Amino acid sequence: MSAPPIISSPLLLDTVDGALDHKGRPALRSKSGTWRSASFIIGVEMAERFAYYGISSNLIMYLTGPFGQSTATAAQNVNAWSGTASLLPLLGAFVADSFLGRYRTIVVASLIYILGLGLLTMSSILPSLSSFGCQDASKSLPCSPPQPQVILFFFSLYLVALGQAGHKPCVQAFGADQFDGRNPKECKAKSSFFNWWYFGLCACNLVTLPILNSIQDNFSWGLGFGIPCATMVVALVIFVLGTRTYRYSFQGDEKSPFMRVGQVFVAAIRNWRTTSSAIAIEEETRGTLPHQSSEEFRFLNKALLAPDGSKEDGKVCSICEVEEAKAVLRLVPVWLTSLAYAIVFAQSSTFFTKQGATMNRRVVPGFDVPAASLQSFISLAIVLFIPIYDRIFVPMARAFTGKSSGITMLQRIGTGMVLSAISMAIAAVVEMVRLKTAQEYGLVDLPGVTVPMSIWWLAPQYVLFGIADVFTMVGLQEFFYDQVPSELRSVGLALYLSIFGVGSFLSSFLVSVIVSATGADGQDSWFANNLNRAHLDYFYCLLCGLSVIELAAFLYIAKAYIYNRGSTA
Repeated sequence: MSAPPIISSPLLLDTVDGALDHKGRPALRSKSGTWRSASFIIGVEMAERFAYYGISSNLIMYLTGPFGQSTATAAQNVNAWSGTASLLPLLGAFVADSFLGRYRTIVVASLIYILGLGLLTMSSILPSLSSFGCQDASKSLPCSPPQPQVILFFFSLYLVALGQAGHKPCVQAFGADQFDGRNPKECKAKSSFFNWWYFGLCACNLVTLPILNSIQDNFSWGLGFGIPCATMVVALVIFVLGTRTYRYSFQGDEKSPFMRVGQVFVAAIRNWRTTSSAIAIEEETRGTLPHQSSEEFRFLNKALLAPDGSKEDGKVCSICEVEEAKAVLRLVPVWLTSLAYAIVFAQSSTFFTKQGATMNRRVVPGFDVPAASLQSFISLAIVLFIPIYDRIFVPMARAFTGKSSGITMLQRIGTGMVLSAISMAIAAVVEMVRLKTAQEYGLVDLPGVTVPMSIWWLAPQYVLFGIADVFTMVGLQEFFYDQVPSELRSVGLALYLSIFGVGSFLSSFLVSVIVSATGADGQDSWFANNLNRAHLDYFYCLLCGLSVIELAAFLYIAKAYIYNRGSTA
C-alpha cells in the first residue's frame, strides 16, 4: 500500500526559514515580507529622519540665536548631542537582539521619541525666551534663557537621542529582514533595498527640510519643533498598520548573540596562558576550522578550551561561536579607518550652516533662504545619483567585474572617502574667497552685515557630500549588515552608526583643542563668533589632510580584508 501524499508540502515549500508571522507561525513567502512590508518600514524611517534632521539641521542656529551661545560652544553642543545619538544605538541593538526583538524595540523607542519631541516643543514655546535676566543689552550675543528652561531643553533633546537609540539600528535591520537572502529573487531585491532605503530618506528631506527650516527661522521655533513631533506620531501609526505583513526573525532557544560573542572574548582572556600546541590539538580533535578567516585572530581559538583544561558543558565555546566573535572583530579596522569621514560629515550641520548665514541668501525680494536649508543639496544629490548608481553604474560595473553588486562594498566606501576629501578642499577654497570678499568690502569688523557673496557658492561642497554619501554611507550600512552573523545585524548597524557618533565627539574635541591653541591671549580663534575674523578655511584644510591619511590607511586595510563566505560583495 503506497504512502498517502503529504498535503502540507506546498505550504512548507512556501515558508521562509527562520521567519515567523505576527501570530508566531512560520511566515508564508507569498503573504509576508518583500517590498510590500518594506514599503511600510521605509515610510516610517522617512518620517523619523525628517523628525531628526528637522532638529539637527538647524540646531546650531537655535543655540546661537535664542539660546545665546557662542559659535564654538554651539558647535560643541551639536556634536556632543549628535555623537550621543549615534552611539546610543549600541544600547538599543543590545536590547533588541537580547530581549525585546526588533519590532517591540521600535515601538517602545518611537514612544520615547514622541515624548522627547513633545517636551522639546514645550521648551521652545515657553514665554521666558526673551530678554529676561539680560544684564547687558549691548552685548553681541542674545540673552540666555533661564536655567530651568535650559535644563528642560537639553533633557528633551537627549530624550530624542534615547528614542533614536532603539529606532535607528532596528528599523533598517527589520526592513532588510523582509527579504530572504537564500531566495535568488529576494536576494537581488535585498541588494537594491539599501540603495532605495537611502533614496527614500533623502527624497523626504529634500522636500520637507527647506520648508521646516523656513518655519523655524521666519515664523516659530515651537511650530518648527512641533511638526516633527506630529510626524513621528503618524509614523508610529503607519508602522503598526503593517504588523500583519511583517516577517519576524526567530532565534529559538539559542543564547543571546551578545552573550555568545562576549563569552568567546572572556574565555580567550582566561586562557591567555594556553600554548599554541594545546590549541592545535583541540582544533585537530574538532576538525578543520571552516573558514579561511579562521587563520585571523587565532588568539580567540583559546576559547575552544575550558580554563581548567576540562570540557564541561557551558565552559567551552563552539567553533561557530568563535567564528562569530572573529567576524565582529574583523570589522574594527574598517570602523577605525572611517572615523575621519565621520568628522567631515559633522561639518555640514554646524560650520557649513554658520558660514552660509553670513552670505547673501536673498532668493526673491523679501525672502532669504535659510542657511540650514542648503543641506537639502546633499539630499538632492543623493536623490539624483542613487538611480544613476543603481540602474546605470552597477550594471556597467557588473559587466567588467562579474559581481552582482558591480563593485565590492569596500571599493564603494573608499570611493566616497575620495569624494569627501575633495569636498573639504573645495570648502576651504570657498571660505578663502568669502574672507577675501569680506576684507575687500571692509566688513571684517561688521559681522552683522551680509557678505556680498552668494550662498550658492556653497552648493558644490554640499553636492559632493551627497554623492560621497551614496558611496560611503550606503556602503557602510551594507557592509556592517552583511559582514556579521544574522543574529547580530542590529549590532552591526549600531556599529555603523557609532562611527558617526565617535566622529561627532572627535569633531567636538578638535574644536576644543583648536580654540585653546588659537584663541589664547585674547586673539580670535579659528572659530571666532565673528566669522570674518575666524579661519574656517584652515580647519577645512586640516580635515582634508586627515581625510587623505584616512584614505591611505583604509586602502591598506581593504586590500587585506577577506569577506565572509556567502557575502554578496
